[in-house]
Amino acid sequence: MIRFVLQSERLGPLPLVNHFIQRMGLEDALDRHVPSDQRCAVSHARALGVLLRSIIVEREPIYRQQETVHAFASGMFGVGGEEMQHVGDDRIGRALDRLFDADRAALLTDIVVAIGQRFGVNFDEFHNDSTTVSFYGSYRAASGRQIRGRTAPAITYGHSKIHRPDLKQLLLILTIAADGNVPVAFRCTDGNASDARTHIETWETLRAVAGRPDFLYVADSKLCSRENMNYIDRAGGRFVTVLPRTRLEDQEFRQWIQTTYRPGSWSGTGPIPATVTGPATVGLSIALHCCRRKSGRSYGSGAPY
Repeated sequence: MIRFVLQSERLGPLPLVNHFIQRMGLEDALDRHVPSDQRCAVSHARALGVLLRSIIVEREPIYRQQETVHAFASGMFGVGGEEMQHVGDDRIGRALDRLFDADRAALLTDIVVAIGQRFGVNFDEFHNDSTTVSFYGSYRAASGRQIRGRTAPAITYGHSKIHRPDLKQLLLILTIAADGNVPVAFRCTDGNASDARTHIETWETLRAVAGRPDFLYVADSKLCSRENMNYIDRAGGRFVTVLPRTRLEDQEFRQWIQTTYRPGSWSGTGPIPATVTGPATVGLSIALHCCRRKSGRSYGSGAPY
């Protein structure tokens, strides 16, 4: 009589995760930007790959990564049998140190460009926003100090978007492609950084990703400053933003709507009033809003941007 031995192994979502990691070329990109010493039993790229997979499927602390890897079938975390014995918190910690030293902006750009090419993501339109992450505690050492020639973000007091001015924070900035809401640019900066001062650097990163300046950049009212709009406009870019009520153009639009506008006289696809200065885009949202309120009609967006 033939005896059968049933052996079960845990896979979870990792076969699917590994398929996309491989298709993205993530490990190759990490090898290029975070090179390893030949003495490393596990390369920095593979150690970071282990941490990435763990974040996706388990979210265990770094000191438990070896247990997490052993809980799944061999090879599911991108490391073989012998390498699994060397995946500890020290190995992953050293890989994170090298990642901090690397040019992370170039790494992210390489990965996003590869994703665009391999998955056919359209980079004609991007949407940007930011948020704050609050911290409980003093974090005295997180003062934006220099570490091995690089400046770490400062955890400090700033404008709290969750209305907790008593807590220190960091500012997180994320930009996604309109095609599929794919994240294309992310960075973390000082907790007291002004949103208005982040857009030019973000826009330059997106220009590198898209390979051209004429994509459409959509952001909130913090983009609506003369410095930001002039920079993008002179570089051949396009943008859509929200016009703050404090701007003179807002008052001019409201006055024009009340004194000059007649239902049907402006369709939302022609030029905005000549009295408005600067790139035409800034007036689009307030013009459409006022037209809708005054006439009850629906207007599309077209030529103004």
